[in-house]
Amino acid sequence: MARVPDELSHTWSVTRFFRRRWDESRGDAFDAWGPATYLFEVDDAGWPIRQIEAYDAGPVLRYGPEQVEDEYGGLGQARLDEFEDWSEWEISATDFERVWNEPVA
Repeated sequence: MARVPDELSHTWSVTRFFRRRWDESRGDAFDAWGPATYLFEVDDAGWPIRQIEAYDAGPVLRYGPEQVEDEYGGLGQARLDEFEDWSEWEISATDFERVWNEPVA
């Protein structure tokens, strides 16, 4: 877990990082992209802060404070831990940042 300052309250909050594969297709106009691997940075309450969607056909979408949504989708609107335990998909901040900082093709 990485510790980052909360600029509003001047306290420290804990962020966690996850990578999880979804083998289901999108079911929309971009269905041809196929299944995807999702990566999330979440706050201490489980709400997404940043999100990456890496599709098998090549597109990689990134959402966060600078870009919450676009014509393809948007940052998750539900807590990750709301319905199940995500601990088996936890990754390091370094693993997340490596993908987040990859050049956009």
